[in-house]
Amino acid sequence: MIKKTVCFSHPAYLSLRNGQMIVKLDPHDDLTEQQASLPIEDIGLVVLDHRQITITSGVMEALLENNAAVVTCDDSHIPRGLLLPLEGHTVQQERFEAQTEASTVLKKQLWQQTVVQKIRNQAAVLQQTAGKSQGNMLQWARDVRSGDSTNLEGRAAAYYWSQLFKPDIEHFVRDRSGEWPNAMLNYGYAILRAMVARGLVGSGLLPTMGIHHHNRYNAYCLADDVMEPYRPYVDRLVVNLMIKYRNVEEINKDLKRELLGIPTIEVTIGGQRSPLMVAVSTTTASLAKCYTGELRKIAYPQIDG
Repeated sequence: MIKKTVCFSHPAYLSLRNGQMIVKLDPHDDLTEQQASLPIEDIGLVVLDHRQITITSGVMEALLENNAAVVTCDDSHIPRGLLLPLEGHTVQQERFEAQTEASTVLKKQLWQQTVVQKIRNQAAVLQQTAGKSQGNMLQWARDVRSGDSTNLEGRAAAYYWSQLFKPDIEHFVRDRSGEWPNAMLNYGYAILRAMVARGLVGSGLLPTMGIHHHNRYNAYCLADDVMEPYRPYVDRLVVNLMIKYRNVEEINKDLKRELLGIPTIEVTIGGQRSPLMVAVSTTTASLAKCYTGELRKIAYPQIDG
């Protein structure tokens, strides 16, 4: 079942009643619907994008109990905080142990698989948007070694970003603080990261312990690893939104609505069509089994070129 993504961009009071999230909007707001209710069990992601939002501890407890993620945004409407449940799986301790005891060899193999699929998906996006085969990127994907010791991920990324937004943007630089459409990419990646972190917790894994990313200040290193092959789906959406909203250069409500649809993007994983949010759960479940020795390969989605 695909869970709902709910975004609040106006003053609101969120409380709990009979397993429902009760939404009361500011009476001075010009929106006509002043009160609504949502079943907690149907919610997968909540985005809080206004300073005048009050959420009760009862709502937060119910959301976490149902493995929902809560994202908070700053004044620029960019997601900055993420709240996840501490317990998400019945055999969590067992999986924690398998994850923490994973060998360096295993982690290097898992990272190799991750980079290969990321580059393949990037190549497919470029082929779809530019209309020509990307033989160089497909060759780089074939050449990735264990642990990506030759950094073909970086080489592929440099080429990918130089081509993705042509001819509209001749010299695009991917930078979190860079020029448009970096803000759109940031927003999309933040939504994706929250979904992946939620999936990892639901699969009984620690989002902090990465297979490649290691940063003492990053609480979601594993989420940043696992989301890599999913990033091209966000990139493709941003390319399409650039075409659809040619004169827009800031995150407005229309772009936000489009980007919040990322969990419902249809992807192919294991030969089956699936909403992206469901595919993420398939990926994180397969990763958990790689740690326990039940599988040797992570299930990642594939973009058809």
